[in-house]
Amino acid sequence: MGQIVQYLPYILIPFVFYFFMIKPQNDKVKKEKSFEASLKVGDKIVTKSGLHGKVAELAETTVVIETMSGKLKMERSAISNEMNEALNKK
Repeated sequence: MGQIVQYLPYILIPFVFYFFMIKPQNDKVKKEKSFEASLKVGDKIVTKSGLHGKVAELAETTVVIETMSGKLKMERSAISNEMNEALNKK
């Protein structure tokens, strides 16, 4: 029994890594993917670089954003879920 207790920290390390590092990252990726899929024309968005605009067109992997200076074509992955949540709370 004493030997099992001696090796218990080494046995628990993979579980700690999974629950504190891997699982939260996977949850964040799933949330980002569902956000990207839920975009629709007319949504106000903020990109990861800080550009504000409104969705004008949607394609498979790209989106056209209408800003005050014109239209920009970007990848869907460039739109920030976290910044949009902060924008929508205001």
